[in-house]
Amino acid sequence: MAAPSPETRRPAEVRGMFDQIAPTYDRANHLLSLSIDRNWRWRTARAVSRRQPQRVLDLCCGTGDLSLALARALPQATIVGADFSHAMLQRAQAKAPREAFAQADALRLPFADASFDALTAAFGFRNLSDYALGLREFRRVLAVGGRLAILEAAEPTLPLFAHAYRFYFHRVLPKLGGWISGHREAYDYLPRSVQRFPPPAELSSMIAAAGFAEVTCRRFFGGVATLHLASATLY
Repeated sequence: MAAPSPETRRPAEVRGMFDQIAPTYDRANHLLSLSIDRNWRWRTARAVSRRQPQRVLDLCCGTGDLSLALARALPQATIVGADFSHAMLQRAQAKAPREAFAQADALRLPFADASFDALTAAFGFRNLSDYALGLREFRRVLAVGGRLAILEAAEPTLPLFAHAYRFYFHRVLPKLGGWISGHREAYDYLPRSVQRFPPPAELSSMIAAAGFAEVTCRRFFGGVATLHLASATLY
């Protein structure tokens, strides 16, 4: 069975929420994470670049921060950014006019089989309504041996740190995010979506079941973010 949706909302409602916060998305992200999220994206791009892929799909690309990091790490590669929010893509295209961006549903990607050598998703995979279906679609558009990299927020496990982090994440962050963006509801959604997201071990198992091997997980900053890496296998 597919993993449950991180929210009971319809995808169109989630898309509308991201369209609303697009103008302040970068500023809120960097302030709320103290800009640590920039380092996580850089490390993701570096991990993907080690195999020198020539065709990379940056899915759930938002305003294009990871797409830009990938373009810097892989100057000879073709980077395609895709997201379901048109407003986010407009911001991404303005920041990276040389890169290609496309509006796309991650569960029904408008790309042929084996179109890419690598696929990345930063802080967007948990918004999918069906994780297992999304992973199968990721596998479909990746060539055999293609690299998958999913960077996501997670619940830390160290007791003292976890307690402090949960207080910030569930009590402070929604208020700050709402103040910065003018949309408190979007930042109430964030901690709920992380709380309902599969833990790292479960996500690793789901990735393997979707047709990937060499599945590994790296934890950043006490486990508040994780980077899952895997390679596409033969069906």
